[in-house]
Amino acid sequence: MKTTRPGKDAINLNNLKFVLITGLSGAGKTETVRMLEDMGYFCVDNLPPALIPKFAELCIQSEGKINHIALVCDIRGRGFFDHLIEVLEALEESGFSYEILFLEASDEALIRRFKESRRRHPLLPEGSVLDGIQLERQRLQELKGRAHRVIDTSSLSPRELRQEIERWFGEAGTHRSMAVSVISFGYKHGIPLDADLVIDVRFLPNPHYVESLAPFTGNDEPVRDYVLKWSVTQRFMLKLIDLVEFLLPQYVKEGKQELVIAIGCTGGRHRSVAIANYIAGFIRQQGFVVNVEHRGLQQRI
Repeated sequence: MKTTRPGKDAINLNNLKFVLITGLSGAGKTETVRMLEDMGYFCVDNLPPALIPKFAELCIQSEGKINHIALVCDIRGRGFFDHLIEVLEALEESGFSYEILFLEASDEALIRRFKESRRRHPLLPEGSVLDGIQLERQRLQELKGRAHRVIDTSSLSPRELRQEIERWFGEAGTHRSMAVSVISFGYKHGIPLDADLVIDVRFLPNPHYVESLAPFTGNDEPVRDYVLKWSVTQRFMLKLIDLVEFLLPQYVKEGKQELVIAIGCTGGRHRSVAIANYIAGFIRQQGFVVNVEHRGLQQRI
């Protein structure tokens, strides 16, 4: 098979993080590529090896918009997969930099996973799973020898696998691995169904009963200053910030990708809005990506 080789002067992959994911069927390649996608990688599953050089060229031409790439190539590619080694050698000769991540597991673990998923082995769909696993091991032996990192997933939980992936490839994004949404809402409209944490602030002094403040919202300075000036609010905010500051790294450690914090008052226009804006600002200072949504302001009163 003849492989097109891009010139060194035309393309330089040194600025790219280029990860090739391969390994045994059932060893966790699908889960891994999803994790890398969550971490900011541009991911392509089951790309024919002959297209890798052209794909790399397109990434370079994106002018930095795509600089962390993860590709999955495995025996599902059938005859195309047989040329992967040749393509990788061509990339090396052209000065391209890449890493091979090889995932494997024990025969016992793989057989159990195939039985649990009721899938047939892609190499021997009409034969035994064990025969397919052993044949695949033989075909992947040379590629495994070229791998930069080998992860045995036999005894790894999804959380432990994510920790391994983040340890080796977690520098893709400029932000923390968990996005946080802070939502203000009114209890009269119902609690948000997507909330992980719900904080009730209806005990705070209510600007709604102050004639000059009622027309405004918690986004307006007079209402914000009114809500935050009370000693009960200040004591509450210290406790809330302490709670959030404790929880954020615990959720990150757990592998949570998104956290939704809902702050509720009666109508969702004054107290909850002011408190949500305040706590969102604090979370941003901790280095997290924060989305703020005021659902009470979107509701008809």
